[in-house]
Amino acid sequence: MWSHLNKLLFWAMLSSVTCEKAVLDCEAMKTNEFPSPCLDSETNVVMKGQNVSMFCSHKNKSLQITYSLFRSKIHLGTQDGKGEPVIFNLSITGAHESGPYKCKAQVSNCSKYSPSFNFIIVDPVTAPVLNITVIQTETDQHITLHCLSVNGSLPINYIFYENHVAISPVISKYNREPAEFNLTRKNPREEAAYRCGAKNRLPNYTAYSQPVTMPSTGWDSCPFCLELLLPGLLLPLLVIMVVMILILAFWILPKYKARKAMRNNLARDCGASPMEAGIYANIHQNQAKKESVPEVGSRLCVSTAQDGARHSQELQYANPVFRDVAPRQQEAYDYYKPGCVYAELTF
Repeated sequence: MWSHLNKLLFWAMLSSVTCEKAVLDCEAMKTNEFPSPCLDSETNVVMKGQNVSMFCSHKNKSLQITYSLFRSKIHLGTQDGKGEPVIFNLSITGAHESGPYKCKAQVSNCSKYSPSFNFIIVDPVTAPVLNITVIQTETDQHITLHCLSVNGSLPINYIFYENHVAISPVISKYNREPAEFNLTRKNPREEAAYRCGAKNRLPNYTAYSQPVTMPSTGWDSCPFCLELLLPGLLLPLLVIMVVMILILAFWILPKYKARKAMRNNLARDCGASPMEAGIYANIHQNQAKKESVPEVGSRLCVSTAQDGARHSQELQYANPVFRDVAPRQQEAYDYYKPGCVYAELTF
């Protein structure tokens, strides 16, 4: 009986000493051996929908530690670890999941929290567009490269490539404007492919443009040269067409209308001015002496007339026939007392 009571008393005293020692150990750990844990991630810049891993670790490698992850006051998970960091896998679906995050390390009744950790959410860049401006000389090509990504969080860094080799430094743009790079190709003998890359703060993510090939200076196979020189050829062709239209409108067309009007006037007024129109057939004056009248229109005289522009016109004239007027008809005109004798003209 006494032995049993002694055993109970011994265990009670041992438990009291153990608890007191644990309290003392916790106080010692808070000051020396149990600092705050560390919370980290591979990157703090992410895009929406990206999966991330967060690492919670402690400097004390000999303790069995219970780690808990919190976002604000929301508990996300708990893991036990010793000597190695524990990993929490998350998916960032929106801005509300950017943080702040904290890691809690606990041993017995001792616990500490890590500093806050926040993610930065950015929009990835889209594939940029590369444009090329070329000034061709006899031996050289002066090239200007323009590169622009229309989407993506700023700032955006651009790099230009020739045949997969970087030819420009990093060009940073803090506004939505294209990056430019100038170069000169001296005596190019081979084709060259150009492209550009765009990258913002999002790690391990670079968007590239479609390559643009610059052909050699040989004109035998140069489909791209026509595309480059076409804008320069259109302006001279347009000027030539305008000049031709003006010449047609102000010189050829009025001249054509004048010639057409002259032909119409000659057709309406044939023989109105015989001395100016040209050469006419002689009139047989001895027809008035003949007693008998020949057939009307028995003869046609064809001659050539010339207008003021020296253009030939073919004129046809009938051979007129004259005869004396009857005496009674002539008497009706005696009061006029003309100085000539009238004759009847028949065609």
